[in-house]
This record gives sequence, structure tokens and C-alpha cells, in this order.
Amino acid sequence: MEARFVSIAELAEAPSVAVVVDVMRAFTVAAWAFGQGAERIVLAESLDEALALKARHPDWVALKDGPPAPGFDAVNSPGLLRSLDLGGRTVVQKTTAGTVGALAVKEASLVLCAGFVVAEATARLLRTRASDSDSDCYGVTFVVTGEGGRADEDLACAQYIARRALEAGTDAAEYLRRAGCSRAAAELAQGVRRGVHPDDVALCLELDRFPFAMVAALEDSLMVLRPCAVPSPADELSI
Repeated sequence: MEARFVSIAELAEAPSVAVVVDVMRAFTVAAWAFGQGAERIVLAESLDEALALKARHPDWVALKDGPPAPGFDAVNSPGLLRSLDLGGRTVVQKTTAGTVGALAVKEASLVLCAGFVVAEATARLLRTRASDSDSDCYGVTFVVTGEGGRADEDLACAQYIARRALEAGTDAAEYLRRAGCSRAAAELAQGVRRGVHPDDVALCLELDRFPFAMVAALEDSLMVLRPCAVPSPADELSI
């Protein structure tokens, strides 16, 4: 597998396979939403679109970055979201970086959204995809969404998943350390950002909390994220 790491701005054209990484906090929140029973997540282009979707579908759950706001049901915090029962619900998510990155690669043949909480499942899905590919050079573009592509928590996670896809025994410790020392982690811990729970950083660094990967695809003009079961390591050995 050949991996490249780019910012959203560096995406000149849609890659074939894209892994969009937002550790703190969009795709940690998305994973928690699925963990709390959500059926799907609609990735909104803007706050106005999120509110319009919510207005058309009052039973949907709309969430955004920052503090609570009229029209939105939740904020982009895993610590706050984990108390919600989302069984069978559709969630509408709009964030500053993660959803923007996923929408930027919506024409790719495969779009995965990831953080540390789904790292192993994402790596396993990439390994499975590579084994099914006819190409000797299977390319994956990792989109580092935070801070214009410079967010170390996102780059560390992207590099870990890329390495893990090649070497199943890769140790996560150094990658998690980098993420824990990142600017985003400090801002969350210090309360610089709003709409934050004290457990958010720890939850974002909880390796492999969930057993699924997350696949985004266009459905009726909407970019929709869904959980995806992946083969277990034992299944991979039998391929």
C-alpha cells in the first residue's frame, strides 16, 4: 500500500481511496454516535444546510462545533454525546474540519472517516481492500483535516493507520503520545474551545474503542456516513 498525506487544500482531484482523519473531535464523535445506536450520519455542507435538514426531518439529531445553539440538538463532544440514546436515529453533523474533508473527497471510490477509536478496523478494511485490488501499487490518500493539514493529532493517527495497515503489530504508543501533546488536545483540556466535556481528550485517544470502520458515500445527493463491519484478523488469515 502506498500512502500519501495531504491537507484539504492540497486535494487537486478526488483520490481513488481516501481516509479522512479528524481525531479531535468530528470522527470520534461520529463513532460514538454509532456506538449509541445511530443508523447513519449525514455530513452537512454548512450550518444552514444542517438546520434545513433538521427542519425537514424534525426527528433527526443535528450537532455542530462550539457551544449549544438554537436548532441544534447536540455539540461535537464525545463526552457529551455518549449520554444520548440515538437508537435508529439519523444524525446531521457539521464541523469545522472533519465534515469539510469528507465532502472534499466525495467523488472517491472509497471514503473512510477515522480517528484512533476506529483505527484498527480502518486498517483492516484497507488491508482487505488491498488484497482484493488488481494493482501492485494500491494507493491511499490520508486527508489530515485539522489546522490546514498541520494538526499533529490527525497526522499521527493517519500515520498510525497507514503503518498498521502494513504491519498489524505496530505499537500505537508514540502516535498516541503525539496526539495527546497536540495543540488541539491542549485547547480542549484548557477549555479554550467551547462545547467541551472534561473527558473529551481521553475519549479521543481511546484506541480501538469501536470494532467498525466508517464509510461515507453519496446517497441521494447527501454524503452519508455509516458503520462498516470488517473481517476479523482470523478471517484475514484465511483470505
